[in-house]
Amino acid sequence: MTKDHIDAKGFAAILVLTILWGFNYAAIKFTNTGLSPIFTAFLRSVIASACGIIYCLVIRQQLFHRNILLFHGFIVGLLFGLEFVCLYLGMLYTDAARSVILIYLSPFVVAIGAHLFLKERLDLIKTAGLVLAFLGVYLVFRGKPSSYNRLMFLGDILAIIAAFLWGATTLYIKKYLAQKVHPINTFLYQLVFSTPIIFLCAWFLEDQWVRSFSGIVVLSLIYQSVIVAFASYLVWFQLIHAYPVGRLSAFTFLTPVFGVFSGVFFMKEELTLGLVSGLILVCIGIYCINYRK
Repeated sequence: MTKDHIDAKGFAAILVLTILWGFNYAAIKFTNTGLSPIFTAFLRSVIASACGIIYCLVIRQQLFHRNILLFHGFIVGLLFGLEFVCLYLGMLYTDAARSVILIYLSPFVVAIGAHLFLKERLDLIKTAGLVLAFLGVYLVFRGKPSSYNRLMFLGDILAIIAAFLWGATTLYIKKYLAQKVHPINTFLYQLVFSTPIIFLCAWFLEDQWVRSFSGIVVLSLIYQSVIVAFASYLVWFQLIHAYPVGRLSAFTFLTPVFGVFSGVFFMKEELTLGLVSGLILVCIGIYCINYRK
């Protein structure tokens, strides 16, 4: 039964999830020290897909559909795969703290897309959130760290492209899969069908997949694939069945906060005034976009 408010248990759960999602960006940077980024994304999808398939078999849930829904699942996987190619490759060049803010342009892409294609109208508060978010991104670009160069700019652009692909994936799911398939199937379609896409990109774009193996690289890969890509999103799907999704989504603004913290604390990234200002505006924008009376 869906509750009409977020209780202490629900808030604790979403708080833990946003911490896990935020720290995922530092974990990607750690794996980049030993594995090529796109190949890492491929391994992530393979491991998480295996966990998802095992879970479906345990609960006796149908793995794949045999009608047009399977085609829609493939498109979702294609978009999802390209998103992670851009995100992981971009983080080879730019900071985790910058990436986590830029990738969270996605909720605003969804809001604009839903207004244009799904007849979900933007009200005054959501419009204000959009304005604040894009102003925040402008401040992130203005507040360049002292090490900023052309490669970091390329990484920033790839993170923004990933945000648009993430938004496109969400919109496609809303239009063609939401309420038609079990959430675990949507989750599985993203992972399984993204795997060959990411592999092809790794094959053509990367020469050396493995540079070195270390404990931190292996642990970071396990964290990204098992803890984040599988377990955390499984919990998220359970939460959106138990609580109002709009109110849950409002708390996702915490993810960029923890992401910036993890980049600064673990990766020793420079914390500029523009980065802090941009983070604050993007977080307020995310809250406004998901605000419900």
